[in-house]
Amino acid sequence: MERLKSAVPAELRRAAGEGTAAGLPTTTSRLLAFFDSLPLFHQVMRELADPELALCRKDKGRAVELKGKGNACFSRRDFSEALGFYSQALRHVPLNLDGTDADLVSAIYANRASTMHKLGLFKESLRDCDRAIAVSSNYSKAWYRKGMVKASLKNYSSAIHDLEVALSMEMTSVGKSNIEQELKLLLQKQENVNEVGTSDCDSNDADLPFAEQPQKVIIESISTPNKGRGMASTSDIPPASLIHVEDPLAAIIMKSSRETHCHFCFNEAPADVVFCPLCTIPIYCSKRCQKQAVGDISCNQDTYIEYDGHAMSLAKLSVTSSCKSPSSKLFAEHRHECGGAHWAAVLPADIVLAGRMMAQDIEKKMLYGKNVAISGPNLDLVHHYDHHSSANKLESQIYAIVLLLCLQNHYRSDLSWTEDSLSQLVLLIFQIKVNSIAIVRMKSMDGGPELTVNRGVSAAEGANMCSVEQVRVAQAIYATGSLFNHSCRPNVHAYFLSRTLILRSTEFIKSGSPVELSYGPQAGEMHLPDRQKSLQENYYFSCQCSGCSELNLSDLVMNSFCCPQRNCLGAISESTYYRSKENLVHVSLEGSYICKLSLPDVSKVGKDMEKVARALFGNSGVSLNIDPGCCMNCRSHIDVSSAAAKSHREVSKINRLKEITLLEKTLIPEALQSLKQVKKLRHPYSKALAQAEDTIAEAFVKVGDQEQAQKHCEASIQVLEKLYHPKHITIAHELIKLVSILLSLGDGASAAATFTRAEAIFSLYYGSHMEKILAYLGTLKRAVHCESTGACCQSTVGNDPHGSAE
Repeated sequence: MERLKSAVPAELRRAAGEGTAAGLPTTTSRLLAFFDSLPLFHQVMRELADPELALCRKDKGRAVELKGKGNACFSRRDFSEALGFYSQALRHVPLNLDGTDADLVSAIYANRASTMHKLGLFKESLRDCDRAIAVSSNYSKAWYRKGMVKASLKNYSSAIHDLEVALSMEMTSVGKSNIEQELKLLLQKQENVNEVGTSDCDSNDADLPFAEQPQKVIIESISTPNKGRGMASTSDIPPASLIHVEDPLAAIIMKSSRETHCHFCFNEAPADVVFCPLCTIPIYCSKRCQKQAVGDISCNQDTYIEYDGHAMSLAKLSVTSSCKSPSSKLFAEHRHECGGAHWAAVLPADIVLAGRMMAQDIEKKMLYGKNVAISGPNLDLVHHYDHHSSANKLESQIYAIVLLLCLQNHYRSDLSWTEDSLSQLVLLIFQIKVNSIAIVRMKSMDGGPELTVNRGVSAAEGANMCSVEQVRVAQAIYATGSLFNHSCRPNVHAYFLSRTLILRSTEFIKSGSPVELSYGPQAGEMHLPDRQKSLQENYYFSCQCSGCSELNLSDLVMNSFCCPQRNCLGAISESTYYRSKENLVHVSLEGSYICKLSLPDVSKVGKDMEKVARALFGNSGVSLNIDPGCCMNCRSHIDVSSAAAKSHREVSKINRLKEITLLEKTLIPEALQSLKQVKKLRHPYSKALAQAEDTIAEAFVKVGDQEQAQKHCEASIQVLEKLYHPKHITIAHELIKLVSILLSLGDGASAAATFTRAEAIFSLYYGSHMEKILAYLGTLKRAVHCESTGACCQSTVGNDPHGSAE
């Protein structure tokens, strides 16, 4: 795209970048006319969309080469490496409807099944066996492998049946002899061992519609003086109520997750990943997800036409559908991107998402026989086009032109489009930029409780501290979900099952009150100026929520320094706070006005925070007018710049512990000295201190000193409890870390009490979906029960006695 941007004349670039939404039809038409006469543009379009130049099409030769590399790895028992090669071979192998490559496809599936069997991935191996059989029903090797996997699962009756089928199909005498020997062994085992049933299934995605239904609450769109349109409840909503469930209008996986997560359900991809049958771009966790994303591939024959910019004017290109009669109720969102052309792989995610919404709108109109014109979906969402930078405006207009031409290379019937089509597509792109919601998954950072449990929670063996983080895996547009306003102190928590958005109340919401979620920044997590800056840059509004219009004590202390006077709890901030005559506090940073805040009601906070609040504002007879570096209580001064620099150096020394995989005890004393310095510099309730304590706790876990790990983990939690409310989800995640440490110490009673507290918080945020979102909780709960009751519990995770090589 940089080549196209640099080719645009300065005057046209200025007009496109400085124009308003009202002037879009004019500027986009001028850009289109310019590109129509530019050979470079036609070259770029051919590189993106011409099937003859396609970089993402199937390649039988490449598949055979990768299969050979997998065979070589398998022969030297490098099964993990072989698995990767076989999967890549399946990515590139063609799937012809006439079955000409059936033998190759089934052979690769069977080889990958054998590899997964060696790795102990039995369910995944069975699915690949079934896929091989589906492609080639008389493939004896697939039936044989299926039987051997079932034998490993002690399902001997079914295993014997599969081996008998394999025997009837085997053509070689050596092969028949091998199968007969295995059958004799299985018949003997069947007489002595009780059977364990298994099921054959080609789907591993269990995220089917969940049983829990939303509470009977009515949420309606309202208009507020400060935030414009938003959502409010017409009845009281109890805490932990499931209040909204919604599937997206369209969704797209992020580039960073393309090789690790399913492109349809966005769950983490299993070892037996499946691929698009017509191109090499997406991966899917199952045939079910693949079918929903790609649709009926029989409709995709002769989908693409050659693009020749010199022979056809851009303004005269027509738009058609490759599938004459779409029959599926679910829009096949990947179909128009498929066939080998790689525009969907290189364009930004929000642009491809806009393309999916456009294609869905076109096919919907075609399905109902309407006069099809490219206009795009009519989303009643803000776009803030006029507030975006000149660079964003120009870039989005160029992307809109490119996207429109890419879509035209998929559709073939005579469809119309006007000069407004491009401007509407540009606004759609900006609606997506402002209103799209990130679909996140919880990722374990260390193997967490599974490793801890399987190691018998022994401190000597180095148990892990269970820690997770949110990972953004996809981007989606939700018609109703986008209407919920932001609050830095939200009363609703958003999470996802597959691609479905779930909203749950986290506190009591009174009838008529706004129902608000967090767009990311929250009080206690980010400092007020940082929250304001983030929301302004990403969503183009100045936040006036309750978390920003009332002074949060966390905003005073989280980035503050401690007073040099002993026993003074006053905080020293880098921001400026001063009290006005109206008993309001104004906050500014580096001389710029940030927000006007009302004073907090100290009766609503804990005792420790009340001390801080009274130290800051308790003397109403004293005018509050604090400059940076001045204690808000006793007015003592420090050199903030020097304190900040020194604090940063000491924190950096502590953070080095995160970079060392095999940590030695000799490296910790220096970090402890740095922690002492941080405590002398930072306020006792600062975020930097909490993070430093947490990092050192993790270091002690690595070296096996669980008692010290417990001490520093509890210290971190104590600070975070001052910055967040006691039932905030951040506290629950930290409590889970403490649980894993207590288990390692053998303190079952404390572990049980701590887990119960964490579980109560998670239940508030996730309800019955708690263990679906946080998969490790079930394993950890069993370990806590075993340790606290003295019962002997066997973990089923990673403990299969049949997990060794065949």
